[in-house]
Amino acid sequence: MDEDTRLTNAVQWRRKRKASSAVRLDQAVRELVDEQISPRQARFSQVAEAWSRLLPAPLSRHCEIAGIAGGQLDVQVDSPSHSYELQLCSSELLEELQRQCPKVRLTKIKFVVV
Repeated sequence: MDEDTRLTNAVQWRRKRKASSAVRLDQAVRELVDEQISPRQARFSQVAEAWSRLLPAPLSRHCEIAGIAGGQLDVQVDSPSHSYELQLCSSELLEELQRQCPKVRLTKIKFVVV
């Protein structure tokens, strides 16, 4: 086989290889949502629902869940006084969230005044 033929075969093989490894964007997004985002959303929505049931309405209006990562629930609070009030009952809140949402494996609640 001469060099030109080998070069042509190599180029064609490379093109076929690239084409076969391509993934449609809609398929990749669907897989991401189905395998990664939906299961997390289901677990974390349980925390949000439990949080809203546990807090009294007057206190609930002054805070919102910002995120959950590494077992830590991050809560944004609109004033230092409300943050202090939440801090006072944080151990009871954490225990109840752990009881109601065991799959999330919460270990800490962090309050941040914004």
